[in-house]
Amino acid sequence: MKIMVTGLRGIPNVQGGVETHAENLYPLLVEMGCDVEVIVRSTHCTKGLETWRRIRLRQIWTLKTVGLESFLHTMFAVLYAGLKRPDILHIHAVGPAIMTPLARLLGLRVVVTHHGPDYDREKWGNFARWVLYTGEKLGMKWANKRIVISNVIQQMIRDKYDLDSTLIFNGVNLPEILESVATLDQFNLQKGKYILQVSRLVPEKRQIDLIKAFIASELSGWKLVITGRLERKESYTQSLLSAADGRDDIIFTGFQSGSALHELYAHAGIFVLPSSHEGLPIALLEALSFGLRVVASNIPANLEIGLPGEQYYPLGDINRLSSTIQHFSDKPINDDERIKIRNWVNERYNWKEIAKQTLSVYDQLLTKN
Repeated sequence: MKIMVTGLRGIPNVQGGVETHAENLYPLLVEMGCDVEVIVRSTHCTKGLETWRRIRLRQIWTLKTVGLESFLHTMFAVLYAGLKRPDILHIHAVGPAIMTPLARLLGLRVVVTHHGPDYDREKWGNFARWVLYTGEKLGMKWANKRIVISNVIQQMIRDKYDLDSTLIFNGVNLPEILESVATLDQFNLQKGKYILQVSRLVPEKRQIDLIKAFIASELSGWKLVITGRLERKESYTQSLLSAADGRDDIIFTGFQSGSALHELYAHAGIFVLPSSHEGLPIALLEALSFGLRVVASNIPANLEIGLPGEQYYPLGDINRLSSTIQHFSDKPINDDERIKIRNWVNERYNWKEIAKQTLSVYDQLLTKN
């Protein structure tokens, strides 16, 4: 079965939920016998990298311009797919899904995965929101098969378009808990005495809320660690640095991956996800896979994870966020609780099961056609 994939910026080690999803899913599908080619953006990948974990990587040029980058790259990818004729073209996210009608007109079988209503992201203007709405509408109506990553999105698609979809959650790999502390030493951190947040540094992730709440909490001996790529030319990055005001207890680590990121997760005291927009948050699942205490905003996608009620707070309520992290800073998690959390997340969000479910969608489409 030849599968071609587009809609993501690239793999491996490219920050983003869709990218993490693809990085975990497609190696497993290769192991199950699929021939997978991922179309990646030349602006985001290692030059000359043609294969990774038996996945073929096809780098296609695009403009590195907000608003045009994804649109142009997906168009070129679909035209490429039209020439190569894969058994299935799998498009990820509603923005790239705007090219679904073109793919169908080229005679391709198309699966679209809806990772969340991206038009709700705070950074977009009116035109960009219209493009994303249109991408969702065209992607859902023209796709041969639709996959959604949460119950919330599935119900939304049913209500808006009267269409069925297949629910396949995001997943997480149960990691080895590293005892090494090289990354902690690098940033002068102590085990169990820092709050961790891992995501892209964009407005909808609401890192400024977390910075304000951390400052207000006045936690003695604790630090706040914000992990994500720092684009210093971006106005939001400048707002973050301004909110941190040069404090030595607020640490920006930049983008981290591999053992460095594992160490940061493994030894954190609390993980916080204050975002206003998510599909099904992989970073939150990753934190749970390390057995961490997590705190999250009460948006539907976060609520769907099913944390105890006291671990949620009202979106944007900085006072409640501050009091919540104060509360949990006084209640360190024990080993038995860590094991219970790790087992729970592994049972519900297992990538191998997700790969089997995805392959089943592909099989249904090929059998139907």
